Amino acid sequence: MNALSHPAAKQRYALTDPFWVRWGLITTALLFIAMFLCLPLGIVLIEAFSKGWQAYNAALMQPDTLSALRLTMLTAAVTVPLNTVFGVAAAWAITRFEFPGKSLLTTLIDLPFSVSPVISGLIFVLMFGAQGWFGEWLIAHDIKIIFAVPGIILATLFITFPFVARELIPLMQEMGSEEEEAALSLGATGWQMFSQITLPNIKWALLYGVLLCNARAMGEFGAVSVVSGHIRGLTNTLPLHVEVSYNEYDFVAAFASASILAGLAIVTLILKSLLEWKQGKH
Repeated sequence: MNALSHPAAKQRYALTDPFWVRWGLITTALLFIAMFLCLPLGIVLIEAFSKGWQAYNAALMQPDTLSALRLTMLTAAVTVPLNTVFGVAAAWAITRFEFPGKSLLTTLIDLPFSVSPVISGLIFVLMFGAQGWFGEWLIAHDIKIIFAVPGIILATLFITFPFVARELIPLMQEMGSEEEEAALSLGATGWQMFSQITLPNIKWALLYGVLLCNARAMGEFGAVSVVSGHIRGLTNTLPLHVEVSYNEYDFVAAFASASILAGLAIVTLILKSLLEWKQGKH
């Protein structure tokens, strides 16, 4: 009897691609990764060290580079905790309560995904710029937002606020509220319920969202470029410093700064994979 005459064998054969199809797809995927991921990363590192380690180190120790790195870290240090609190609160409200405007809140959370970052930055200029809605009041009270650190933080906050909420909402909807209701019925306080029931169940998704939020905050270019003013040593984040250095033909400084961002991206990918593995295992 033909081996393929058995129903199970037919099913396995139908679900198995031919050898050339499997290897063709694998080769295509590897070539794509090599061309659009590994090659650009390799070029960044080659150009960064093209004049030797001393030139690379000197480029990183420039005052403008250090200032850009500090501002990037400061922006992430402010925006990530705020977005974490907002994301948890928004996910809790959307998945645990029914209230007027719930659909609108869900839509607004997705707004930064659909609006160009440049347009997002322009919105803040129209609101807080010298000719903006609140411009005269801000000038009268000597408060500077646009072309200053507060504007950079606001723009980054807007761009990154969906990440934590969008990771938590589907998970908390799938979890349901039975365990939390049981804890409350047994006399647990709201904080005890959250810390001992909810948080352990969402911790991996929460860390995953925080990681993505942090990566976007450090790498944001479009919105920050609009509101920063490109003031050297004051409002240039690391991505903006890369652009300025490259436009001034200081290629070592540009690629040295880019190598820091590339290193942060690699670390992010590694942590992302670990968190995905942990979340899947959990």
